[in-house]
Amino acid sequence: MMYYRPLVRHGETRPEGALPLVGGALWFSEVELLQREAPPRIVPVGLVPEEIRHRLMARRAAIAGLDMTRPQIMGILNVTPDSFSDGGCHNEHEAAVAAAQRMATEGASIIDIGGESTRPGAKFVPEDEEIERTAPVIAAIRAASSVPVSIDTRKAPVAMEALDAGAQLINDVSGFTFDAALAPLAAQAGAPVCVMHSQGDPETMQEDPRYGNVLLDVYDFLEAQIDRLEATGVPRDRIVVDPGIGFGKTEAHNLALLKGLSLFHALGCPILLGVSRKRFIGEIGQEPQADKRAPGSIAVALAGVAKGVQILRVHDVAETAQALRLWQAIR
Repeated sequence: MMYYRPLVRHGETRPEGALPLVGGALWFSEVELLQREAPPRIVPVGLVPEEIRHRLMARRAAIAGLDMTRPQIMGILNVTPDSFSDGGCHNEHEAAVAAAQRMATEGASIIDIGGESTRPGAKFVPEDEEIERTAPVIAAIRAASSVPVSIDTRKAPVAMEALDAGAQLINDVSGFTFDAALAPLAAQAGAPVCVMHSQGDPETMQEDPRYGNVLLDVYDFLEAQIDRLEATGVPRDRIVVDPGIGFGKTEAHNLALLKGLSLFHALGCPILLGVSRKRFIGEIGQEPQADKRAPGSIAVALAGVAKGVQILRVHDVAETAQALRLWQAIR
């Protein structure tokens, strides 16, 4: 099987034959041709199959009302006592609603609400407890603000209550492998989804993650899950993909995915990048405290934007928004 990774460029001066990347300002004139049993090689876009070329060029449809032709910021709001970076900060109802309003003011165009920690080693949370944590907060946010809300869950009953409360996107860290009822629920509700790759569940995922080729293995998983979602009734233009940085991956795996990130445009879906405050940023950036990793998180986020990522999932909204404004002005 062949894989086609666009070599993404920017600038007004383009070579003849250059193509726009996903209908935006970035472009590419060459792709890296990848195979499992052969070394990579660079080829001109003319050698890319028409279907793949169309996926790489096509403008992405809006997701939850958000324009996918420019980067969007998703603010992280964990209403849990034990999330790795902000556990306990927002598990009181009033604090959660205030935090959502603050993030919207700072530049978040969507708020991602999670009621079950997915940090390495995290324990399973029962459905009723997760619903109690998330649904009232979502309803209160939607009553007080027009900012869209996504529900970060892998369980259909939690997602159903969240959608009833006003959530507009289902973000499943299991990639729709945990609960067989979740994809049909999304299809019936007409809700857009984010399908993420992870290896193992949060409790065990970092024990000894292994891959044949992490970039291609993650791509194959996401492609298979997109096909399953489409067969269930969720169209491709309502699907976002997330390579799952830090979820069952070593530092080397994370770096390989980030270097090859533009490959995922060939899936024909917007890309969400969630790297905020993660362990590998602390290790490489030499910052053991998670809440002091904003500089490293922003550096990786902007590297993702340079490769055409559409959604940045972050804790530090104001800082990321400021950096993004400067990046866009320079570009």
